[in-house]
Amino acid sequence: MFYSIKQVSEKTALPPHVLRYYENEGLLPSIARNRNGIRRYSEYDLEWLGLICCLKNTGMSIKQIKNFVALSVEGDGTLKERCDMLREHKKNVEIQIQEMQRYLEKVTHKIEYFTNQYKQSLSLEGAVP
Repeated sequence: MFYSIKQVSEKTALPPHVLRYYENEGLLPSIARNRNGIRRYSEYDLEWLGLICCLKNTGMSIKQIKNFVALSVEGDGTLKERCDMLREHKKNVEIQIQEMQRYLEKVTHKIEYFTNQYKQSLSLEGAVP
């Protein structure tokens, strides 16, 4: 089964210009075209796009993703290098998660603090002198 760029855009919530950009940057190297030059995305392309979005959304740069894709195109001889790249990226994501958890704890603490302050101000307003 093949999908048009519009269908892929709808499935992924990525605008067509982003899909074309990814293709032009070499992130989607295997996009087929019909006789009229219209892009035809396969299930394989959608899987790649899912991985690209995952890597990008977890902080991997387009340059790094491009390198990962290029290694993948080279074949099984680059499996160790790709695994190493993903392990390093995973480590970076875990660090980001730990940082975000600390920030979340601080925000939660501030919510509790300000909620208590607000409740106290309400109870003081209702007090009879």
